Amino acid sequence: MKKFHIRPMPEPISEPVKQRLAEVETATVGHFRHWGFMDARIQALGHTKRLVGTAVTLALPAQDSTLLHHTLGLLKPGHIVVIDRLGDRKHACWGGGVTNAAHKAGATAAIIDGMCTDPLEIAELQFPVWCRGISPITTRIYNLGGMLNYPVSCGGVAVNPGDIILADENGVLVIPPDEVEEVADAALAKQARGIENIKKIHAGATLGNLSGATKYVELDAGV
Repeated sequence: MKKFHIRPMPEPISEPVKQRLAEVETATVGHFRHWGFMDARIQALGHTKRLVGTAVTLALPAQDSTLLHHTLGLLKPGHIVVIDRLGDRKHACWGGGVTNAAHKAGATAAIIDGMCTDPLEIAELQFPVWCRGISPITTRIYNLGGMLNYPVSCGGVAVNPGDIILADENGVLVIPPDEVEEVADAALAKQARGIENIKKIHAGATLGNLSGATKYVELDAGV
C-alpha cells in the first residue's frame, strides 16, 4: 500500500478572482455567512496582512514532514499551503527552513491546523502564516506518509484543493470557487454601506437608528 497519496497541483488563483476579493474583509463576510470560517484559535502569526490565494492541501501525520518538503518544490505564486495536522498539537511542521523554501517558490501564505516554530525568522521573511501557536518540538523526515491535494479538515472546515482562501487579522475563510462572486458582491456592498453609516454617525446620527435596534427597543417599551 502506498504511503503517499498525491494528486495534481491546482491552478494558482487568477488575477480577476484575486482582485475581486482583495478589498473584502473576513469579518464583513461573517455578518451574512456562518460557514467556511476556520477555528478562531488559528491566528495570524505576528502580522496583519490580508491575503487571497488557492488552497494546496496537505495532510501530515504526527511528527512527519516528508510530504511537506516534497510539496515545497511544487508551489507556485498564488498558492496557499493548507495543512491538516491530523490532530497533532505538539510538533511544529512549519519553521524557518520551510518558510525560506515557500518564500523562494513565491507561495502566498501557509495555514496550519497545528504548531509553528521560528516565529522571528518567519517574520523577517515577511511570509504570512496562520497557525495555532508556537512549539520548539519539530517534525522530521520519517517517511510515514500523507496526502497532497485531497480534501482535508483545517480548523474544523473542509478544504478542497483549489478552494479560495481569504485570510486576514480576523481569521481564515474558505470559499468554493463557484461562490466567490456571490460572496464578493455581498461583502463589498455591505462595506460600502458601512462607510456611509460611519459618515452619518459623524454627522450626528445614532447607530441604533441606523441599524434599526432603537426601533425594536422603543416598540417593546411602548414608546
